[in-house]
Amino acid sequence: MTTDTNPLALYVHWPFCVSKCPYCDFNSHIRESVDQDAWRSAMLADLAQEAAQLPGRKLGSIFFGGGTPSLMPPETVAAVIAAAERHWGFEPGIEITLEANPSSVEAARFADLAAAGVNRVSLGLQALDDEALRFLGRAHGVSEGLAALETAQSVFERVSFDLIYARPEQDLAAWEAELNRAIGFGTEHLSLYQLTIEPGTRFATLFEKGQLAAYDPDAAADLFEATRTITAASGLPAYEISNHARPGSESRHNLIYWRYGDYAGIGPGAHGRRGGYATMRHKKPENWLGAVARNGHGTQIEDALTPQERAVEALVMGLRLPEGVDVARVAALAGGEAPLDQHALARMQEQGLVTLASDRLSVTEAGMPVLEAILRELVIA
Repeated sequence: MTTDTNPLALYVHWPFCVSKCPYCDFNSHIRESVDQDAWRSAMLADLAQEAAQLPGRKLGSIFFGGGTPSLMPPETVAAVIAAAERHWGFEPGIEITLEANPSSVEAARFADLAAAGVNRVSLGLQALDDEALRFLGRAHGVSEGLAALETAQSVFERVSFDLIYARPEQDLAAWEAELNRAIGFGTEHLSLYQLTIEPGTRFATLFEKGQLAAYDPDAAADLFEATRTITAASGLPAYEISNHARPGSESRHNLIYWRYGDYAGIGPGAHGRRGGYATMRHKKPENWLGAVARNGHGTQIEDALTPQERAVEALVMGLRLPEGVDVARVAALAGGEAPLDQHALARMQEQGLVTLASDRLSVTEAGMPVLEAILRELVIA
């Protein structure tokens, strides 16, 4: 248990999708039918068990992720939100986000989801080009996606959407035009991800067969630089390596992750961090459901993290943010020195890749394109 009084985040994983996207390595599954009553009861039981481990806290955010949570019945969403408020209570102005596919079927549920308590939606538009959407395995077209965006903006207080760039055959001019068009829709938040070939995905299989080429790293770096320049000039600067927002419109939920706060995770495969423990639920939907029936919760793993592990996680998460990390806090987590390679740190400071000022370590604009390489050298795992 923990006596921490900082705001807590709750992550709720809904694992079901209509189809599996070829780039996706998330815990998502296709099922012909779902027993909605059984799933609602199991979610509430899993939530109750997690709340018992985190008494005396207030929720600052709830995030329904997946999978495709916009396929959840609105009454299930409402039941989870109401139960979370009963168990913990809400911070004033709590952020409640739900990821949604931009299809007309799901957009028709937006008003009911808002009535259930959702006040922020994250739309998986992914591209503003029909051919690209087909390549990405998306079920919607551009016109349907933009209609869903318009509906979302009329229903929810806050709207974000995702785009994937560095797609095959996409050049710098095409991406700049697509990004400027996206910014023109006036959303407060954009998540902009470079296409990566993840192990276990259909794209990985195609790549191994020589049927899909990886994007040229130098060209991808040009797209990354252009992305940050255009968004900053448009008033949506990067506040994390792939996330851009108008000041004050950042995802409060994700900031809790990146600032290494506590978060509870329920539903199949959901991860959590609470009071120095790492938790993970059973991943396969049927296994999770069975575990809840047997044990009253879906927890598979609950491990105490070592001080070194906690410090490393805080660094790896926090250095994704331009604001960086408080080295003194990381050292306190480690129970001694922060796990930083001092020789690498000095070299990277000279190269202008990182800065260390007033005990705050951050990656510079020049360093962000090579963040993964910086973390590998700088952080002593």
